[in-house]
Amino acid sequence: MTSPDIETIGVLTSGGDCPGLNAVIRGVVRKAEREFGWRTLGFHDGYLGLIEESFEELTIEGCRGILPRGGTVIGTSRYTPFMFDDGIERVRATLDRHRVGGLVVIGGEGSLSCANELAEMGMPIVGVPKTIDNDIGLTERTFGFDTAVQIATDAIDRLHTTAESHNRVMVVEVMGRHVGHIATWAGMAGGATMTLTPEEPFDIDEVCASLSRRHDRGKYASIVVVAEGALPKAGTLEVPEPEIAEVLRAQDSPEDAAHELVERANDAGGRDNITVVVVDVVAAGSFDALPADRVSGTRKALAGGMLASESPEADDSPVTRSVFDPSPDQPSAAPPSVFTWRLAAMVAAVMI
Repeated sequence: MTSPDIETIGVLTSGGDCPGLNAVIRGVVRKAEREFGWRTLGFHDGYLGLIEESFEELTIEGCRGILPRGGTVIGTSRYTPFMFDDGIERVRATLDRHRVGGLVVIGGEGSLSCANELAEMGMPIVGVPKTIDNDIGLTERTFGFDTAVQIATDAIDRLHTTAESHNRVMVVEVMGRHVGHIATWAGMAGGATMTLTPEEPFDIDEVCASLSRRHDRGKYASIVVVAEGALPKAGTLEVPEPEIAEVLRAQDSPEDAAHELVERANDAGGRDNITVVVVDVVAAGSFDALPADRVSGTRKALAGGMLASESPEADDSPVTRSVFDPSPDQPSAAPPSVFTWRLAAMVAAVMI
């Protein structure tokens, strides 16, 4: 049943940007204005806009042309009301002052966890799942994921010829803190030699042995796709020699460390045509969204608009009626930049 009291709704984007955000914003505005006759307020920079009462009125006319654009036209940030002593009170005051009858929060795991807490405090919130990692519970595929996979696959495709020309081992890092969906899909689509994901801890010795066997058989190249949150088995990723540890500490970048180890291998008469290259693929929202993500974002926006229009039951908060379900706690992963270059350096070291 449609709530008769709503005249104004709000929308915000929180957390990292991703392809398809503007499709959701556009869909929310069109649904609100055309079907329900509501005003839509776009809060700037995520929850910060609620806290600082910074917003703009969004209209169908004003949203023309934003569908294919990457990023978010209303800005985003990682701030939450819980980071401020009076954050919750300021959010309530903003919603009450502008008679916001429903708030559409477009975010990932962290942003929607915050939205869930606010909903449990009685605030009228609907969550729209957004993340390129595709790791939101009860959501078959989050918008942004398809574009991220396409970008990562394109990068892998472009690396094959260089790897084959120089007989290189290339370690390609893609995003994926707790899950390896991007790495798995891109690795499969791009024909990677192996893929390392957070779900399956790896043994560095097995990785290196597999790569060595491959090159011993005369293969010209190997591409290893690594999710940023991939974790080694306990006790398996350790620097084997003090001199290698010194190399890692002495270099300014991952590439420098890997190159230095390879040079030592060459000097020692090892595999003088094996090189380890670290490539960091950041599949973020600065890219235009693929059609699949534009459609997915629009459909979720329309569903969010319908949920916002309904009068929630007493035991049913708006967020829990959306497609969001908080994920269980995940083990923290090593910082991706540190972990990936250590992996690359270890590959080089073992192949000496």
